[in-house]
Amino acid sequence: MTHLSAPTPPVSAAPRFGLIIVGDEILSGKRADKHMPKVIELLKARGLQLDYADYVGDSPERITATLKRAFASGDVVFSCGGIGATPDDHTRQCAARALGRDLVLHPQAEALIRQRMQDLAKEQGTVYEADRPDNIHRLNMGVFPVGAQIIPNPFNKIPGFFCMGDASVEGGQFSAGPPQGELAPSGGSDPHEVGKRGGELAAGPPQGELAPSGGSDSRVVGERGGIYFVPGFPVMAWPMIEWVLDTHYPHLFQTSAWIEKSVIVFGAMEATLTPLMEEIERVYTGVKVFSLPSVDHPQYGRHIELGVKGEPGLVEQAYPDLLAGLRGFNAKLGPELVHN
Repeated sequence: MTHLSAPTPPVSAAPRFGLIIVGDEILSGKRADKHMPKVIELLKARGLQLDYADYVGDSPERITATLKRAFASGDVVFSCGGIGATPDDHTRQCAARALGRDLVLHPQAEALIRQRMQDLAKEQGTVYEADRPDNIHRLNMGVFPVGAQIIPNPFNKIPGFFCMGDASVEGGQFSAGPPQGELAPSGGSDPHEVGKRGGELAAGPPQGELAPSGGSDSRVVGERGGIYFVPGFPVMAWPMIEWVLDTHYPHLFQTSAWIEKSVIVFGAMEATLTPLMEEIERVYTGVKVFSLPSVDHPQYGRHIELGVKGEPGLVEQAYPDLLAGLRGFNAKLGPELVHN
């Protein structure tokens, strides 16, 4: 096979983005996952791409193992679901186990949750009772691993949170405040001790705004990966994920366009074409070669869609060499396709 000449220097590859979907309801088929298509869409709009997704049921052991692996990866990972305060919500506790940290009531989260409960009481024409057992229990939704920072929730103010791993807790920069113990029934501390604080709101930025949270520097956060925990409800999760991307990772957005060019190949086997695919990726660093075989396509029948994707300048160089290589195999070529 003819060796290809080296191209102009490529654009450096973006870091990896991952997704974790938590919930028995997804794995049992009771609900269909909507998060992965949306996250793909949100990343693509910013010139980024989703590299992998994990689905895990409501098993604390499996959730903890999945989170440990994600923290160790150094990737930017979004985790959807399981951060509520019902018995089948385990994600907050599993995040703490995965990091080897205690759980604490985050002061800014407490303020937001209390504000939400006051708003609900006002809407219902009732008096907000801070020490009522159900109101105290709702504060569990703000019990996060030590060092967590909040993710604002524009839908109902109940925040999500993110953790950057042990290396990110330096000099108290991401301190969540003095340990307060998890609230009963999730932990075991006396809920009345929390209730004594009444309805006072902790000082902080204006409530309900999608502003940088917890006093952390978005530039510092954006320099490393972490796990961003959001609710399972799409109406809440999706704007929260957008906030994370736009607040902490705008420097990763690809300003140049991303393009795919491919051709329909008839009568060829993937194994035969593999050396050509490997050679294209070796020479054109930053370009990805993809092969999508089909056995019963309604228009083309049995075929392979073979193409390259990446920064337009590199694709414009790599694609002609891909076509030349295919002609060297005497492959029958069909229509050519372009996707932006």
